[in-house]
Amino acid sequence: MSTDLLRTLLDSLKEELPRAIELRELLHETPEPSHGEHITANIVAEALGAESVESVARTGLLARVGPPGEAVAVRAELDALPIEEETGAPFAATNGFMHACGHDVHMAALAALFRAAGRVEGPLPKPLAALFQPSEEAYPAGADLIVREGALAEGTGAVVAAHVHPDVPWGSVSVEAGPVNASSDNLRIVVEGSGGHGAYPHRAHDPILALSHAVVALQSLISRRLDPMHAAVFSVGWVRAGSAENVIPGAAEAGGTLRVLDPEDREPFREMAREIVAHTAKAHECTARVEVTEGEPATVNDPALAEAARSLLPEAGFELAPAMRSCGSDDFGFYGLTSPTLMLFVGLEGAPGTPSVPLHHPRFLPTGEAVLAVARAQALAFVAAALSLDPVP
Repeated sequence: MSTDLLRTLLDSLKEELPRAIELRELLHETPEPSHGEHITANIVAEALGAESVESVARTGLLARVGPPGEAVAVRAELDALPIEEETGAPFAATNGFMHACGHDVHMAALAALFRAAGRVEGPLPKPLAALFQPSEEAYPAGADLIVREGALAEGTGAVVAAHVHPDVPWGSVSVEAGPVNASSDNLRIVVEGSGGHGAYPHRAHDPILALSHAVVALQSLISRRLDPMHAAVFSVGWVRAGSAENVIPGAAEAGGTLRVLDPEDREPFREMAREIVAHTAKAHECTARVEVTEGEPATVNDPALAEAARSLLPEAGFELAPAMRSCGSDDFGFYGLTSPTLMLFVGLEGAPGTPSVPLHHPRFLPTGEAVLAVARAQALAFVAAALSLDPVP
């Protein structure tokens, strides 16, 4: 039954491809920032052609097709990044924002899948809930808002998604059980000492020196405090202190991100970061504090959903890609707090006509064929989840 349903959806998707590519190009040339996706949402709502589209998290959309009951939500993202586009495409954006992470492809694919599901003869095993989520790229995270407002609390059995990725080979999909994207926390480190003249450092307590040692010491979180079989990364993105070359300031601060793939490592690493900073500062006769802004949880794929999706890859025309786990983060992890989740990575590496650049690059531009590839991946994820929630004897 699973292969029959998937085959029916795939056949219907082929008819949607020309319209989906047009939608993708329209979305690409009209990008909007996080929490400001008003035009984008209107374009998507019109493309869905659904009788009832619900508003979620202010600018987000939720539309259902299929029978009543527990649904499988398929997520796509509405927002773009503040990047000046350099693709040279005839549909390139010119407003200072850009769909440089594939969100335009994801949206067009999901709209095509939603329309294709609406034409399936006979009832779907579970309703499909097309979730077009705002603000994946900025805080407050759209997925967090949707979970907090309870938009998916009742009647949602699983949440699935497919994301293009340039590190996965074209024609393949990565489907792994367990953590596939890291949690992300922002750390602001503030060191306070006592200022003075640069010529007399012995009369000051230099916070810049203390902060510098703290930043270096924090690397031991990864090199000496982490199980070598686990993954994590700490990176400092900015440092601020002082206003003149010959003045030792009274305070120095830095900001960075702590990303941890395994959820059980997250809280211990926060505490270790606080300890390292406090003790290092004390050794330099300074005081320090670490302010943690909690970001996304890790994205953890449900083992049963992953196994079911793997079994459908050949039917959907995909090969199984090498394992793809990343210290990148995605607010999709918030859905895992309330529902089983599954994130697939759809390959772009080697795709004809696709620049070999990373995500968030100003020349990032998946081929139009990527729209169909993502839609096929979304379809197999939906079928895998629907039949896992209600297995056929």
